[in-house]
Amino acid sequence: MNGIILVNKPRGVSSNSIVNLVKKVVKAKKAGHLGTLDVEGEGVLPVTINKATKLFDYFLTKDKTYETIFKFGEERDTFDLEGTITRIIECDINEKDVLDSIKTMIGKFDQMPPNFSAKKINGKPAYKIMREGGEVTLKTKEIEIYDFKLLEKLDKNIFKFEISCSSGTYIRSICRDLSEKLSTCGVMQQIIRTRCGDFFLHNTSTIEEIKEGKYNIISPESLFNFENINIDLKQFEYIKNGVRFNIKKNDGSYKIYHDDLFVGIGEIQNNTLIMKLKFFD
Repeated sequence: MNGIILVNKPRGVSSNSIVNLVKKVVKAKKAGHLGTLDVEGEGVLPVTINKATKLFDYFLTKDKTYETIFKFGEERDTFDLEGTITRIIECDINEKDVLDSIKTMIGKFDQMPPNFSAKKINGKPAYKIMREGGEVTLKTKEIEIYDFKLLEKLDKNIFKFEISCSSGTYIRSICRDLSEKLSTCGVMQQIIRTRCGDFFLHNTSTIEEIKEGKYNIISPESLFNFENINIDLKQFEYIKNGVRFNIKKNDGSYKIYHDDLFVGIGEIQNNTLIMKLKFFD
């Protein structure tokens, strides 16, 4: 059993807890995920089973889409509801100012992660250092916001957004930065990941459904829209021993098969096959 199970992660549990639960239910030897969600986060969590755990590096940089709710006029040290209130500013934010401000945030820019984040300082997550009373100095990272939509105004100073962005983007930091543009402060009240790469929320299974055996397993080879190449036994032995060999094909990526076995993803450069991702022991 090798593949991906799309989980609709609920709020209040860690991504690792979900991985361990799925691993136990399907009796997998190994399990992982393709992009963590904060404990307060909900939505698409792709859980990889057995050999599909090798997909981690390949899918790590996939784009994401989130629905999120920001409340302006209140700030917490974590920038979400887990934290302690640090500031209150009386304000009455209007929709026009929000729309004008979010337009300026579409594109590439250097983002400062929240101090309460999983970024590691000398091997220790920043949030653990902060919770122990320490201080951290983080570095900015270039991210990109592809689309930033105002979905609706829910209440005074409370707005719902949809944000499509590059991997590694912190939505809590977007809340902080947007608040500054509006001359106030803010806190993220909710975050739901609706898309993770090519995986969407409407294709996920809940924890309850997974416990009842109601889930689909996505095969690794179905994730790649590449042409197939079938190799013989001698060529398969070359691949197992890390030896490159010649194949007369156009340069590009291919799905490699030996008989009915999905061997992995290879790349042809100047008629030479180079394996990029192996799916065999």
